[in-house]
Amino acid sequence: MLHPQVEALLCRTRESDAPPLQELPPELLRDAQRKGRPLLQPDAPEVGSVRDLHAPGPRGPIPLRSYRPAASSADDPLPVLVYFHGGGFVFGDLDSHDGLCRQLTNDSGCAVISVDYRLAPEHRFPAAPEDAIAAARWVYGNAAALKIDPHRMAVGGDSAGGNLAAVTALWARDTGDMPIAFQLLIYPSTDQREHWPSRVSNAHGYLLTKELIDYCHDLYITDPAQDLDWRASPLLHSSHADLPPAFIITAGYDPLRDEGMQYAQSMTKAGSQATLVNFERQIHAFIVMGRVNDEANVAVQMCAFQLKRALMTG
Repeated sequence: MLHPQVEALLCRTRESDAPPLQELPPELLRDAQRKGRPLLQPDAPEVGSVRDLHAPGPRGPIPLRSYRPAASSADDPLPVLVYFHGGGFVFGDLDSHDGLCRQLTNDSGCAVISVDYRLAPEHRFPAAPEDAIAAARWVYGNAAALKIDPHRMAVGGDSAGGNLAAVTALWARDTGDMPIAFQLLIYPSTDQREHWPSRVSNAHGYLLTKELIDYCHDLYITDPAQDLDWRASPLLHSSHADLPPAFIITAGYDPLRDEGMQYAQSMTKAGSQATLVNFERQIHAFIVMGRVNDEANVAVQMCAFQLKRALMTG
């Protein structure tokens, strides 16, 4: 059963004369996404402070945006969530998830630092994971100046950003270079291969289509062998043991549902702690649709609660 509010949204989408997103060149795809945000996203709440920053990256500065919650002290070392936006590795930016990051910082009491990693096709794999890891390392290494607690640091993201958060946590565990306390993975892309049943059952009719997934994939991945690289497909890493606890959200009508569920299952089987919540009536990207979808706001509150429990009291 689709949520009635989702059904209404899909009906309006079908009745529109907009071309399919996969038929647009990347710049027009990004523009279409920017224009659609105000129709779906709730008004962005006021927060304690917002600062645009830059971290050094492997191919130049990486733009970041730092948020602190309302009524927080500028000098208190807060727990922090390093957040990677979704968008198929092709679109999305600091503004696309500004409202979500503001909600998360206010509702959790944690600082949030959003990362504007390089996008395809201008920058193909492995540019995105390289930037994600570099940004997280910079946040960790500059904790004192950022007024954050480096021992209470989480990584998180939605869709492609969930992929990057999982990759960053795996890299941190493998290298021992940076402690990660928690993972927030929102309908994450964990396997670039297409053999999951939900990729077929939810391939059409729910905004994120097989054609759009394939289009973004081919802009991001240059060689089919890269699909097997754990930095592209974190589910394919040889071990999911000893990872930081994860809160994983999936959506019932999402083509990526099964690979997100399987990531939770693989973590749990390996002895890592993973909590999985499937919003059965929802579609991909629903968490940023709070203006038209009540369950999106519930999902944000759940994420903030899990962050607060893991970082504020952990």
